[in-house]
Amino acid sequence: MADSHDIPLEKIDNYRWRLPKSYKPGMRVPGIIYADEKLLKDIRHDKALEQVANVAFLPGIVKSSLAMPDIHWGYGFSIGGVAATDIDEGGVISPGGVGFDINCGVRMVKTNLRFEDVRDKMKDLVASLFSNVPAGVGSEGDIRVSQREEKDILIKGAKWAVEKGYGTAEDLECTEEYGAIQGADPAAVSERAFERGKKQSGTLGSGNHFIEVQVIDQLYDRDVCDALGFDLGQVTIMIHSGSRGLGYQICDDYTKSMLRCLEKYHINVPDRQLACAPVNSPEGRAYLAAMKCAANYAWANRQCLMHLTRRAFEKVFAMSWQKMGMGLIYDVCHNIAKIEKHTVDGQEKTLCVHRKGATRAFAPGHPALPERYKKTGQPVIIPGDMGRNSYLLVGTQKAMEDTFGSTCHGAGRVKSRTAATRTIDAGQLLKELSAKGIIVMASGRGTLVEEAPQAYKDVNDVVDVVHNAGIAKRVCRMRPLGVIKG
Repeated sequence: MADSHDIPLEKIDNYRWRLPKSYKPGMRVPGIIYADEKLLKDIRHDKALEQVANVAFLPGIVKSSLAMPDIHWGYGFSIGGVAATDIDEGGVISPGGVGFDINCGVRMVKTNLRFEDVRDKMKDLVASLFSNVPAGVGSEGDIRVSQREEKDILIKGAKWAVEKGYGTAEDLECTEEYGAIQGADPAAVSERAFERGKKQSGTLGSGNHFIEVQVIDQLYDRDVCDALGFDLGQVTIMIHSGSRGLGYQICDDYTKSMLRCLEKYHINVPDRQLACAPVNSPEGRAYLAAMKCAANYAWANRQCLMHLTRRAFEKVFAMSWQKMGMGLIYDVCHNIAKIEKHTVDGQEKTLCVHRKGATRAFAPGHPALPERYKKTGQPVIIPGDMGRNSYLLVGTQKAMEDTFGSTCHGAGRVKSRTAATRTIDAGQLLKELSAKGIIVMASGRGTLVEEAPQAYKDVNDVVDVVHNAGIAKRVCRMRPLGVIKG
């Protein structure tokens, strides 16, 4: 691999860079990187740009291999990578373009509580969340299911949780794909994956997964804020989790089995981590059906986590979650491949859109959006690190035209977990967060240092790029008050 500092990039404008198709023989399309000068320096620190070039080899890829400003090195695709393949032209699907934590995603919950309502109760609230929500590697939840019920979860997604009393129909309306993507087939899922998922419904998981209590500290689009009922000083919650061991096992199973497809379908890619198969092949259809199972499991999981979060608030404030106005704003997924229709060179095409560490950002009026968001555009939730900010944005028409309706998904790492563990002191970190008025509880000190603010890019810089590039529009900004980590 070339040193990332030597990779030639052509400046398109202040927020976009082109990696020319001529960089590597075999690239079918150029790369387009969304970044400003400052973020580009961070991006060049790892091999992510090389991965942008490698993705451009995929059969059927259209327009360009895209990278969002939170891009960093991942498995096959960079995290922050977006690529769409034309199914009718032999377009492929790649597990490496989805990732191991399938449908890792974020949901944002509003409340009618104010900062002054929670300020003196934050310690109790964080403790209540930590005791109510199972977190950490291999954590097992109170929501236990039989194998038969687990198959229902894989098909019904968040609807299964709502049917069990863990939420309302309104929650489903405010979830991407209404909480269940059609076409999931449990028969495509291995016994090992079933086993890993059985005990993990309603659990937070480890690493960068979190539940965060926040307060709105900046408004950017007053009209959208008014439509959502948002104002300065209002308390919100973000829940970040995915498909846990089940999704990881599905990715592991299919990344290995798809290696055989490279030879079978005469596919030439420079990295075996990009193992793939035509979407319309038996292997492609099987992976898609299994991936959808994991996606539905993740939506059910976040629905259960929101139910547990509402219960924790009820315990601390001694009132119902309905009275506290704890409604779901939206739930978006990050690691997924979707079959969508997009316009390419003036023609409508059916594409397989890989979004790995990237978020859907559909424009106002899009038929996939619920009626309540037809006018504003799709809510886009961009969490930062636990010491800075998070954002709510909305999708735009420019995103539909330029990025297949996609934008960034978070801040993006600048330090690996190993490097963070080596260079950051947990005790000092907790003091720094406490000085900012942020209360944190985690299942281990290792998780704390791995997720330290200095391990991430500044989300404010990342959001500036997508807003100024026009692929998402800022609505409001939140700062953290209390966080639980897996």
